[in-house]
Amino acid sequence: MIKITVLYGHPTDPAAFESYYVTTHMPLVGKIKGMAKAEVTKFLPNADGSQPEYYRMAELWFGSPEAMQSALGSREGKATIDDLANFATGGVKVLVGVVG
Repeated sequence: MIKITVLYGHPTDPAAFESYYVTTHMPLVGKIKGMAKAEVTKFLPNADGSQPEYYRMAELWFGSPEAMQSALGSREGKATIDDLANFATGGVKVLVGVVG
């Protein structure tokens, strides 16, 4: 299993980020064919009350590297990737790894 982890930096306008993320970006993610699972996390303050390093995280699972490449290379995958520039004002970090 292959997992893409997308780490979102803190946006300049959290309310605008959340509105766009829920109503526009996640529906795009949902259209990507070949994805086994998707999960999102909104981080809470650290145990000491300080701000976490990242604002949100998305994890997308695929059955194989080929499935991931096919999904992200599709029209839906490209639209989702291109959409990041529309709302991720805090920047993004993308990591790809093997689960297990």
